[in-house]
Amino acid sequence: MTLNRVLLLLVVVLAGGTSAAQGIRDRIRGERGTPVTQAQAEALTLTLSPVASRSIQSWIRVAGEIDSSGRGLTATLPTAEAVLIKPGQRVRAFPPSAKSSMYQARVTRVTAAAGGKVTVDAALIAPPRQDSPLYVMEIVVERDPLLSVPNEAIIEEGDRRVVYVLQGADQYVQREIHTGVQGELYTEILNGVADGDQVVTFGSFFIDAEHKLKGTEQASPPSSSGSSAQ
Repeated sequence: MTLNRVLLLLVVVLAGGTSAAQGIRDRIRGERGTPVTQAQAEALTLTLSPVASRSIQSWIRVAGEIDSSGRGLTATLPTAEAVLIKPGQRVRAFPPSAKSSMYQARVTRVTAAAGGKVTVDAALIAPPRQDSPLYVMEIVVERDPLLSVPNEAIIEEGDRRVVYVLQGADQYVQREIHTGVQGELYTEILNGVADGDQVVTFGSFFIDAEHKLKGTEQASPPSSSGSSAQ
């Protein structure tokens, strides 16, 4: 299978629409693996990453407002979420009326509030917009190590999420996965792959295209050279 054919299929998949792609997927489920030669792997610059336990950086989104000093943000959120928030964590903030205006801040204090809630204070690094008292705050938190894969390894196919796992020297097997926490770089894996499996990260879309091309060829009826004799 040549690189040109893989790239040609990529164009066909993008132009053919969702229904055609779904039909191909239905025909190729259950395939044992998709072979990719060493030359193809080098041409496509395939990279692999292990399934492993990693700390996942994610974010907690909450509504905040400018405090009385005019240089900080304050927000109130439930205790269940606040247990992940600590002084020093990064905060991204933007006013709802100007989402492109991103401001950086740092958590300075986490204190108990009435009703079992917690108040979070954050200091803005730059002065805020004078016409925007309300902000959306995204507090970047570090979660305990979770079994995960890099985000770029995951391919979304409708309601399904799949990765390609190296099996043997040159076989890549499609595995459906179920995910949990999605972070900035990694996504938690609940099932579908095991610790230590090698998944394709950069180049996974090309492996997927090769996989679909293989299914298309197997589903095509054999050509006939002529009519059968009566």
